[in-house]
Amino acid sequence: MTAPLVDIRAVSHRFGQQTVLKNVSLQIEPGSYTILLGPSGSGKTTLLSILGGFVSPSQGMVFIRGEDCTSVPPAKRPTTTVFQDYALFPHMSVGANVGFGLRMQGVDAATRAAKAREALALVGLASAFDKKPHQLSGGQRQRVALARALVIEPAVLLLDEPLGALDLKLRRQMQDELKAIQKRVGTAFIHVTHDQEEAMALADHCVVMNDGRIEDEGPPERVYARPATRFSATFMGESTILQGNVTEAKNGTISVATPAGAIMLPGTLQPGAKVALAIRPEHLVLGAAGGVALGRAEVSDVVFQGSFKRVLAISAKDPALHFIAKAPASATVQTGDTVAVSCNADDIILLTD
Repeated sequence: MTAPLVDIRAVSHRFGQQTVLKNVSLQIEPGSYTILLGPSGSGKTTLLSILGGFVSPSQGMVFIRGEDCTSVPPAKRPTTTVFQDYALFPHMSVGANVGFGLRMQGVDAATRAAKAREALALVGLASAFDKKPHQLSGGQRQRVALARALVIEPAVLLLDEPLGALDLKLRRQMQDELKAIQKRVGTAFIHVTHDQEEAMALADHCVVMNDGRIEDEGPPERVYARPATRFSATFMGESTILQGNVTEAKNGTISVATPAGAIMLPGTLQPGAKVALAIRPEHLVLGAAGGVALGRAEVSDVVFQGSFKRVLAISAKDPALHFIAKAPASATVQTGDTVAVSCNADDIILLTD
């Protein structure tokens, strides 16, 4: 097994009396695309700043390529950071902006220009070498910032909400381009976002953060399909959550009492255990087709979202229970309808946190 490229060991950090990171340990593999995902205040940007050397942790250590970089300043560590505002020099040409890091390293002008042209070609902007940043679109300026970061060949590229300033169509286009560029260069990318769709589109390693801790991490498919915690189930996509208590356990099966009725699931928990059951919207069936009946519900809202309809419904058994379902775009369901709600037992996620 190869050693991790980045090894964060028991890192904590405080700003005054406020603890923003709490004993965080994380390993990043070479060539991976890691997303730090979480709401505002979860600690993801602070962790990225510690990786980049802009913040020194109150406790813990950071190793990059096996070397202790905990106290190494940004310019001396094998990382570069792409910021949301791009931080391009407006008076410099695009080529000079891209070559700036090489200039700081003492690289000669001819070599700087050649490498800057290569980096711009990599991001699809070979013709922009002599332009000024104000002559480019937002997406093009983002690619210039990316080229400037990549030209010095860092071991790790850090991206702080890099697509946050772009409109939806351009953001999705840049997601595709970022992933393709990362695969071409093979550099490890660590990317901060609060956008769950962005995380699933880009990551091969997704790290869900909340309140200064890592709640869940792994391939995005696993984090989405089988989240480790209730927070992960609700932040990484939507879920209907059923609070429950285990009432019976026998032969590897448990019976869980929920507001939607008793539900039988595989499990080994003891009677009395408090649990939560999560069901993703695409697994809720509006009708009695699923194997687990969840009762009837009144449709409170239907939102057309192109390829599907997002349906909200309130349980007839317990008005506090709200179902979130995805129905086909062609479905005739409408506000005020009363529908049966069901799902398959295999699609229910058992959470014990």
